[in-house]
Amino acid sequence: MKYVTFIAAVLLMTACASESDRPNVIYILADDLGYGELGCYGQEIIETPHLDALAASGMRFTQHYSGAPVCAPARCVLMTGQHIGHAYIRGNDEWGERGLVWDYQEMYDNPQLEGQRPLPDTMETLAQMLQDDGYRTGMVGKWGLGAPHTSSIPTKKGFDYFLGYNCQRQAHTLYPMHLWRNEEKFPLDNKFVNLHANLSEGADPQDPASYADFSLNEYAPTVMHEGALNFIEEAGEEPFFLYYATPIPHVPLQAPQRWVEYYQKIIGPEEPHTANSYYPCLAPRATYAAMVSYLDEQVGELVAKLKEMGQYENTLIIFSSDNGPSFTGGTDSPYFSSAGPFKSEYGWGKGFVHEGGIRVPMIASWPAKISPGTTSDLISGFQDVMPTVAEACGVRRKKPSDGISMIPELTGIEDQVEHPYLYWEFPSYGGQQAIRMGKWKGIRKNMFQKRLRLDLFDLEKDPQEVNNLASEYPHIVSQMLSIMEKARTEPSLDRFKFEVLGDVKQGYLDAQERLHSLQEDQVEVSATEGYFEIVRSTGVVEHPAATDAIERMQERLDLTSGYRLRSRKSLTGKSLVFEQVQDMSADRYQCTVDSDLIEIKAGGTQGFEQAVEKLMAAMDGAIWEDHRMHNPRWMIAAGTITNQ
Repeated sequence: MKYVTFIAAVLLMTACASESDRPNVIYILADDLGYGELGCYGQEIIETPHLDALAASGMRFTQHYSGAPVCAPARCVLMTGQHIGHAYIRGNDEWGERGLVWDYQEMYDNPQLEGQRPLPDTMETLAQMLQDDGYRTGMVGKWGLGAPHTSSIPTKKGFDYFLGYNCQRQAHTLYPMHLWRNEEKFPLDNKFVNLHANLSEGADPQDPASYADFSLNEYAPTVMHEGALNFIEEAGEEPFFLYYATPIPHVPLQAPQRWVEYYQKIIGPEEPHTANSYYPCLAPRATYAAMVSYLDEQVGELVAKLKEMGQYENTLIIFSSDNGPSFTGGTDSPYFSSAGPFKSEYGWGKGFVHEGGIRVPMIASWPAKISPGTTSDLISGFQDVMPTVAEACGVRRKKPSDGISMIPELTGIEDQVEHPYLYWEFPSYGGQQAIRMGKWKGIRKNMFQKRLRLDLFDLEKDPQEVNNLASEYPHIVSQMLSIMEKARTEPSLDRFKFEVLGDVKQGYLDAQERLHSLQEDQVEVSATEGYFEIVRSTGVVEHPAATDAIERMQERLDLTSGYRLRSRKSLTGKSLVFEQVQDMSADRYQCTVDSDLIEIKAGGTQGFEQAVEKLMAAMDGAIWEDHRMHNPRWMIAAGTITNQ
């Protein structure tokens, strides 16, 4: 029986990809495009005729999911085939300990500050899998999985050709000063404009001239699109894989003027977006619609190029989005019903594991194999793309993935294997977990506040996830909680760890070691569980005798952070408290640290100065060795330091 199954699998693979007729693959990934923003998914304002035609020529998926609710982890799942509970990158990680990573000019001058945290060298990507099997591989668009100076750039992760943004922060302007072409900067004819700049002081928000700085000479999506068309043409008869990771329609709101004017006539007058979030925009709704329609136009040009070259019939085109619609930068997802039948406002769309944040459109077109005009309700996710492409192309994967090939669903050749569940976790916006199991959806939110209750929803009856049925179906809740424990591994990186689930941060272990190292003849140290983090919101309750000691600590923090701890009159929030104790001698001190408070008691000035020296030694000294950091956090292990 096993032998027959093996033969069937070989025949299927041969049917999908013979040596003489291996298919091309184009994977198009929109950025922050909602489930309901295409005509074929019910959109009534934004026009997407080319994507609608693509859906009509192939299969439209109604229950497809992103790997994560934000950019970088979604792309990690897509490229590696590992779901978010096993992925190396599980959240956006700007690698802030390098320096001022959010300063556009600093990034331009120093590529060491550009890009996101890299993937490990041992991690195989979808592109490497295809490249190793003889495919010509290219990428245009936004990478976000490794900075320029690392070994995790596109050309070292399986792509023969790359033109686009290495860094997702750089993509916060669609008129950047440069892109990257392969491993070199590719300058564009655009002037420097600070990221998230606003209108000039006194500028008239109703005057189009006030927005001149935000519509420059070379529009990056057009430049990258031309690179994609050239890549297809140069591939000729050679089988190719193109990863088209457009930055559209991620804010800022910037679009070709002809499309903006088109939608201004449809939408009519509207209030400008001038809040200090991304760039200002004269006509935000019209511009957002323009971005989506321009992307649709580009998809039409890709299809036309394939037809011109006689490659269309044997090209598998997959279109999807990295997560749900945004809530910032002038976007108005409720106006467009961007998430379709799901909620899309803040707390429900991008950044959240509700359906509006992770349910995404997926269209698959392959005229030689997929029947036109079909719809699939297969519950699937980004982790399924790698095994699907592998089977379509007849490629043997070197490493297993969490995905399942969707080729049976696409071709109708045999029954489709289905996932018993899909799992997500997200270490941001309070900490979240989610699981999809048949019609059921389970969600945990605000986990970092130790809220571990699971809410349960029946998506068939309640797609907006408003009726919590957990109390009515305790056996489903119990089953989901059990799966959640088994579905994940502890993240490698501290940034993504859930301590509430038992993950242990390496930074905490290092902080404990620093604390213990302070033990000496005249100093007694005792450690307890937990740690305190000094962050931007930390306050200081001062004492006159501690003025010099506090100033010394502020100077050390200023070397890196560029901000000063807030002075408070009383104990509110997480704070450092300095208290003079009359029955202590002037050089005596006791420093007590727990998760909410650092309390420094001393007999006088000398004691406060010694206590602060020990406190700074208990921090991570590396954070201020070289340069200022973006939004640093100083971890100090809980315990007591006392001099004898």
